Amino acid sequence: MFKIFSQSNDGPNDVKGVRDALLRGIKENLQKSEGGEGRNIRGINLFIDTSGTDKHMYEAAVYQDEPDKFKDEVQRIADDFDIGLPDSWVLEVNFNEPFPAEAVKLDDISAAIFIRTRDHVIQRSGSAYIRVLNGEAEKAVYHIKSDDGKLNIGREKKAQVEGGFFRTNHIAFPGDINNDHNKYVSRQHAHIEWNNEKGCFMLFADEGGIPPGNKVKIRSAAMDSLVKLHSSQIGHQLAEGDQIILGETAVIEFSYKKGK
Repeated sequence: MFKIFSQSNDGPNDVKGVRDALLRGIKENLQKSEGGEGRNIRGINLFIDTSGTDKHMYEAAVYQDEPDKFKDEVQRIADDFDIGLPDSWVLEVNFNEPFPAEAVKLDDISAAIFIRTRDHVIQRSGSAYIRVLNGEAEKAVYHIKSDDGKLNIGREKKAQVEGGFFRTNHIAFPGDINNDHNKYVSRQHAHIEWNNEKGCFMLFADEGGIPPGNKVKIRSAAMDSLVKLHSSQIGHQLAEGDQIILGETAVIEFSYKKGK
């Protein structure tokens, strides 16, 4: 049995104290959720809002470089208190995001928790910018928002596709201009949409952007690697600075920052 849950009137001031407070708060909220029966719990969202030296302390407390390690500690506590979390539960730690209204603020610590069940999810929101680096689209910069729905990317604003129907491309590369980079962009190349559960924008290849047709490739800034999309069903989680190659040479960049 864990023996880390000693109470203190003062907030924690070291890594062990922060970790103990986080685990205590998680344990208490797990016991309250679903009457302490964890089988309907899909995941735990932990929100941490700190800055300066405190941020490094909190990062160390949740083993930011080894995220499974903190999840294992939560799992052991759940087992010790017979909470019964399902094998598929997910832990997500979010730094420097506003605490959602649905989240519960933890005592004496700069953190809040939301326990996701089958029926309850956080309604999250976000916005980002798409910049055209190579090729010529209708706009040089597109401001996209989580409530925009599916944002199509392709050649021409109104593009006729299979079956004679027309598709609207919200990020459109005109085909009637003298720009060689545009000609390899398919009419239905890709699309971007918000994933509320993950709290991020996702990029998906469409029919014209998967082999053997034109391609979608991402130079991932976070992983410093090249990602290729081979299926219209499996998307890529967009991160700051990702560069997306459409076809051969048209390039757009994803960023959460308004300007550079």
